[in-house]
Amino acid sequence: MGVSGFIKGFNLLHRTKPRIRLHPYGYIRRRDFSDTKILNSNDSLLPVLIVGAGPVGLVLSVLLTKFGIKCTVLEKNKGFSKHPQAHFINNRTMEVFRKLDGLAEEIQRSQPPVDLWRKFIYCTSLTGSILGSVDHMHPQDFEKIVSPISVAHFSQYKLTRLLVKLLENLGFGIHTLEGPDSLDHEPLRGGEILMGYECVSIDTTDECVTATVSFSKEGKLLTRKIQSKILIGADGAGSMVRKLVGIDLKGEKDLQKLVSVHFWSKDLGRYLLNERPGMLFFIFNTEVIGVLVAHDLTQGEFVLQIPFYPPQQNLEDFSPELSDIDVIDIKPWVMHAEVADRFVCGNNQIMLCGDAAHRFPPAGGFGMNTGIQDAHNLAWKIASLLNGVAPTSILATYETERKPIAVFNTALSVQNFRAAMAVPATLGLDPTVANSVHQVINKGFGYILPSGMQKAILDGIFSIGRSQLSEFILNENNPLGSSRLAKLRHIFEEGKSLQLQFPAEDLGFRYLEGALVPDGDDVVPAPELPTGRRRDYVPCADPGSRLPHMNVKVLSNFPSEETISTLDLVSENKVEFLLIIAPMEESYNLAQAAFKVAEEYKVSTKVCILWPADTVTRVQPGSKAKLAPWKNYIDVIEVKRSLDSSSWWSTCQMTEQGAILVRPDEHIAWRSKSRAVGDLYSKMKIVFSTVLGFESMNS
Repeated sequence: MGVSGFIKGFNLLHRTKPRIRLHPYGYIRRRDFSDTKILNSNDSLLPVLIVGAGPVGLVLSVLLTKFGIKCTVLEKNKGFSKHPQAHFINNRTMEVFRKLDGLAEEIQRSQPPVDLWRKFIYCTSLTGSILGSVDHMHPQDFEKIVSPISVAHFSQYKLTRLLVKLLENLGFGIHTLEGPDSLDHEPLRGGEILMGYECVSIDTTDECVTATVSFSKEGKLLTRKIQSKILIGADGAGSMVRKLVGIDLKGEKDLQKLVSVHFWSKDLGRYLLNERPGMLFFIFNTEVIGVLVAHDLTQGEFVLQIPFYPPQQNLEDFSPELSDIDVIDIKPWVMHAEVADRFVCGNNQIMLCGDAAHRFPPAGGFGMNTGIQDAHNLAWKIASLLNGVAPTSILATYETERKPIAVFNTALSVQNFRAAMAVPATLGLDPTVANSVHQVINKGFGYILPSGMQKAILDGIFSIGRSQLSEFILNENNPLGSSRLAKLRHIFEEGKSLQLQFPAEDLGFRYLEGALVPDGDDVVPAPELPTGRRRDYVPCADPGSRLPHMNVKVLSNFPSEETISTLDLVSENKVEFLLIIAPMEESYNLAQAAFKVAEEYKVSTKVCILWPADTVTRVQPGSKAKLAPWKNYIDVIEVKRSLDSSSWWSTCQMTEQGAILVRPDEHIAWRSKSRAVGDLYSKMKIVFSTVLGFESMNS
């Protein structure tokens, strides 16, 4: 089984032996959870040890560092991965990146132009007939109405490179075992990325987590122990941390086995750029079926994804080569849809993030994005604990909030994967049949046959199936082919094929319980089941939701007043809550009470007075006198896109008599939908104690 059928007529891929050019570039002692203690201070311990230097671990280290928390990152590999892997960065993740020292802007500058990746193309080969195409970018995606930034198409290894550079700018050093800067026995102070170290055992006490790590130096396998207050497992789908602490995964295993061929071809990139630019190319013909991911058409970087059926097939069957093809690597991988039983364990001292906690099908790009949002949720909670602001129970809310999101995104990814399978099914190929045939050969009567005969049977059955894609059948003059092509067009027009964007789930996900105060008068509806289709995001200010975006102008005495997003009102460099109010007497009183309570809890809080559009031009609105002696406030005014645009409070589905308390991760901790009356100090004390986790200590 060769792969020459992907580029019929282009004469690029041949069946030969691979010519791969390699480019350089336990055990836990269990205890009961304790939700009632503040972590004891021990300055000799490393505050946070992060296992795994992928995007999730690196983003978490950036966030913690910006919050003033020292951390060290371990990576078992001796170098950073150069495989493109994930490549779609959704809206919410790009919003997180906006706060990371210009990371989002650098991604936007470096990514390919959007017109080169906005489409999925379905074809008989890269130079053959186009069966259909789907444009996944809508006009509103560029208008920045619901978000201050758009989605991006940027390969994971390039993102890793930018994150490492960002960490170096924050004072991190990269330490390899071979180099003169090896730290194999030096004490860790934070700010290190240690390459070539693998976590092999984990133990906990009430005071710390001890990780034993192994490393090879000068031909010898050595170990050392690293003690930290908190350990994070961000070490990917095969997480050693998850295995060491005995956390199981639940869900669907082995949805599909595939081979990933990473290669460069300037000629192919140039051809597709000029003739049929797109992000994904779904190829169906009598020789082969698969997906080509165009990571960068301008540079000619691609990944070919092909179904894989071992042991009858082997990697040598997937070996493209010609003078223009530069194959970087060929990797087998298995698609799963699983979520960890627990995200937090060991006295709230050990947490799983990213693929270590959940493994999704790649459909919709939820894997890396969900992981980075895990890190965003967790960073401020770790900082609050280690700074003595919150008890250890705040870390338990990480699982309470993020696990339901992971479960939902798993289901959505599976739905989207099933939608992708609707296309070959419509063309006369039942994708489940291939897997069933493979299982029969492996586990049924075929198992007793010689391996060569097994391979011949498998290839023969697959060849018969792919005959449905012959030009004789698949054309408008053939009644069967015409019917299938009409059904295919209907699938594309109705949005029933594989989707790229899910705005409602991307921006609209909501935490129903955790570090928040639910509305007391509302029955929280059950979350909608995933449909696998694109749905628009509808802004709201329900507790647990992301703060809606609106452009506002900062009021000051300067001639030029800055226009920012409401998301920018939340600090990027410290753990700080934000209280948004309207300029009303009762709301100012509520802000005074919030300042007093926040001071008692030693948690930074800023007040934003949000003025209606066209009410003031140059600020002397009187907030200084209303909030004295407190000084951490900001006056802003709505910037409406048009005369009929909704006001801020209408966008939030509230009235101006209300107030919104926003967490450091830009999710809403609490809101008041009515006028602030009564004992405001006691009200705000309950709010802060509940959000920070002290309420559970007193109950």
